[in-house]
Amino acid sequence: MNEPPLKVTATNAPLYVESSEAAPGSFVSGVALTFGTRLLMFVGGLGSSIVVARWLGPEGLGTLAVLNAMVALALQIGSAGLPSANTYFIAKDRTRLAAAWANSVFFAFVVGSLIAVAVFLGAEIWPEFFGGVSLSLLMIAALSIPFQLLTVLGLNVLLAMGRIGQLNFLDSLSPALALINAVVVLVIMRATLPTLVSFNTGAAIVLSLAMLSVMGRMLVRQNEHRKFRPDPGLAKEMLVYGLKFYISIMAGVVIFRADLLLVNHFRGAGEAGVYAVAAQVSFLLLLLPGVIAALLFPRVASDHDSTGEFATQVTRYASAVMLIMCVAAAIGSFLLPYIYGAAFADSQFQLLILLPGIYLMGIESVLVQHFTGTGLPAAIPAFWLITLAINLGLNLVLVPRFGARGAALASTLSYALISGLVAVYFCVKTARRPVDIFLPRRHEVRDLFARSRRAIFSRSV
Repeated sequence: MNEPPLKVTATNAPLYVESSEAAPGSFVSGVALTFGTRLLMFVGGLGSSIVVARWLGPEGLGTLAVLNAMVALALQIGSAGLPSANTYFIAKDRTRLAAAWANSVFFAFVVGSLIAVAVFLGAEIWPEFFGGVSLSLLMIAALSIPFQLLTVLGLNVLLAMGRIGQLNFLDSLSPALALINAVVVLVIMRATLPTLVSFNTGAAIVLSLAMLSVMGRMLVRQNEHRKFRPDPGLAKEMLVYGLKFYISIMAGVVIFRADLLLVNHFRGAGEAGVYAVAAQVSFLLLLLPGVIAALLFPRVASDHDSTGEFATQVTRYASAVMLIMCVAAAIGSFLLPYIYGAAFADSQFQLLILLPGIYLMGIESVLVQHFTGTGLPAAIPAFWLITLAINLGLNLVLVPRFGARGAALASTLSYALISGLVAVYFCVKTARRPVDIFLPRRHEVRDLFARSRRAIFSRSV
């Protein structure tokens, strides 16, 4: 699927909350604020994809989507869970800030460079896996990997330090620059895809330099700059912690990314470009539950609630909101051919196939925070490995025969499987009924909208 960014999500980093005793109103307010930022980021990404689709067509958009998916997949696999470890260790003890950031810079440039080389060599050895995407484009895109990894690690440090404003600003620059690049390169300069990819890599470098500047000023303000040096002992602790989540993270990312790569491999960049549109819309629907999950993680961890009471309540809210959003998306899917062009007509049907799975995946991403916040039992990574194996099998069977529609069906079935496994496990561990998870109470819905309205208006005053 197309480009869910490796940033602050429920699967790769807990969102820092200054007070572990945050009231429900503060929780909803934080969700509203962060979701607003993520929504603006999505608009930027959507705008850039529309420009690329209009000027380069399905094949151009498909090639760009494959490059983005390749970079994101390499980043997630190569990160070794260090982003979430940054947030965890620094939030627990802020005196670790300088050493943790020094470890992050070293890791980003050394390991990130090795990942970039591995991607390029892999493309030379198995070019058929990338469906004909040129080596020159892959090399340009791969050059951004160390810099993107540095930015991701920095964003999670900002989370740990409670710098949510700076985090949202820096995080929003990436899609904004992507939109600006698309307009400048394709509309104004009338250039081609290689120039656009080069501009995007340049933007990644600029953004990483901005992150270095922000972190450097923070270290000075915290009087920690003299401690800025790698700490091998801390690095070992962080990697051990990060690897606990690595299996679930990696399996989830492969499930989200592999389908687009397989569509490109078996059916070409044109069909991959059409599928990228449906996938991008589906990720808009996952923005809100991702934000809710990111905020829920530290709340569960700090409360030590083995009964799952708060997680259950929040999941009921998420269930109601996801249902409304998915119904609206189903109705709006008929507009996709008019927005992107007639060549993207099948994206409507692909999105309709994806929607049931997206609804369930949104609920799962919230509910599973009960387990990530209470120690992450081994069953959760095992569920993801099972789902990954089935997902890859379904894609290999369905995509060659049915193309992107087969990929959409494989995704929906996989999302339903992981959601069902987590829900059943939650019910067994907490002695709750499925209706407690999925069906919100009437007073809860009224309270949710009232709090959201107050949070939005208070921020706009």
